[in-house]
Amino acid sequence: MASKSSSHPALSAADGFANGSTDTLLLIGRVLLGWLFVAAGWGKIMNMAGFAGYLTSLGAPAPGLLSNIVPFIEFGMGVCLILGLATRYAAIVVFLFCLIATALAHRYWEYPAAQQAAQYTNFLKGIAFMGASLIVLVTGAGKFSVDAALAKK
Repeated sequence: MASKSSSHPALSAADGFANGSTDTLLLIGRVLLGWLFVAAGWGKIMNMAGFAGYLTSLGAPAPGLLSNIVPFIEFGMGVCLILGLATRYAAIVVFLFCLIATALAHRYWEYPAAQQAAQYTNFLKGIAFMGASLIVLVTGAGKFSVDAALAKK
């Protein structure tokens, strides 16, 4: 990535830190984002029947099939992000996954008033994860990644 500098002198310290630590910060960001998907996927893998019931309660199509596929996709996306493996493809899958999950599971306006605030927060988290995935798509994995190691060969 090209160095970026702020036009405001007060921000020059932040610019210097970000420009000098880009690959380390990309690694940390990928690990944090990936960890979320590994943990969520693993939770579903450990309770596939419960996840199938949840999908059924949402009116999802083919909940039995989805409950056997989605957890492994979610887990795999997280692993790819953490390792920096096929990172840009993983970012696209994360974006689509979050778009579908947010639209299906976090329609806060359909929940009773007592649950709307929590569902609205989950809706916003889904949007934030979509934004994070777009940033990963644009930046790529960085130097500390399997992608970078493979590119050297």
